Order: sequence, then C-alpha cells, then structure tokens
Amino acid sequence: MAADDAIALDGFLDEETVPGDVYGSTARFRLTVSPTDERMDEMILPCSVDDPAMAHSVLHELVPGDKLRVTGHLHLPRTPDEPLWLVVTELRVLQTAPQIDAADVYDSVIERCGAYMHYIAGDTGGVEAWTEAGTWVGWADTPGELTALLDAFERGQAPGGE
Repeated sequence: MAADDAIALDGFLDEETVPGDVYGSTARFRLTVSPTDERMDEMILPCSVDDPAMAHSVLHELVPGDKLRVTGHLHLPRTPDEPLWLVVTELRVLQTAPQIDAADVYDSVIERCGAYMHYIAGDTGGVEAWTEAGTWVGWADTPGELTALLDAFERGQAPGGE
C-alpha cells in the first residue's frame, strides 16, 4: 500500500495490550475511537503492530486509558469470517491515562445487607458488621470475608447454639 493510503485516528486504549505472538515481536490492542462526543458514534477498533521495536513499547509502556494517535492501513475482511483491523505503522501517545493512587480506590461506605449493617473502611478495606438492632457481629479484614463472618454469627445465634 502507498503511504498516502494510510489513515490516522485518535482514540483511547480500551484495555491491556497483548502480544501477537509468543516472542512478543508483535502486539495487539483495541482502540476506542469516537469522532464526535456522541456515544452512538463510538467504535472499538482492533489494532495490530508488526514492528518489533514498536510492539515492545506498546506491550510495556501503554496503559488502558492512554489517548493515542495511530496511523496505519485498514485491513478489510474478504470473507465473512475474517476480522477488520488496523495495521499500525506509527503510534504516538497524545495523553497518558491519569494515575490512580491505590489508597484512593475505595471510599468508606455504610451499607445494609438484609438484617445486617456493615461499614467498609476506605483506608484499610476492613469491614465492621452489626445487626440492624445494634448488636455487634464482628470484624473482617476484607469485604470478601463478610459472608463468612455473617454465617458464623448466625450459626452462633441459631436455636441450640450449634
């Protein structure tokens, strides 16, 4: 293809990049392209990189959310079972994705779960639980341990004290 057949698109890296082969000399990624601000105009475009140096940078330097400008050639399907994708020949990062501090990922919340209330501490991820009547149930180190905590409490409150 001639150089003037190349197209340039701006978009956001949709998810983690993946190697295109076992050696990592090629790479694949999906780009969310939206020529307007209308959600109906958005498109997810599969992209591939065949240059080993560019593939290395795609695999090790890009993160989801990066805004990219890709230039390449559109590979159109010739049969119904062939995919459409962009073969990228040039790539430029227009804006890096905002870095999120791990401590800011969780907010502190109080939630009701049936007859129980629980508080998730945003700074530690720990969970305090009590009944809606105010009876202390216990403490779990993570939200994933809450179910076991409530099950243990109910077994202790069951008739006969199992």
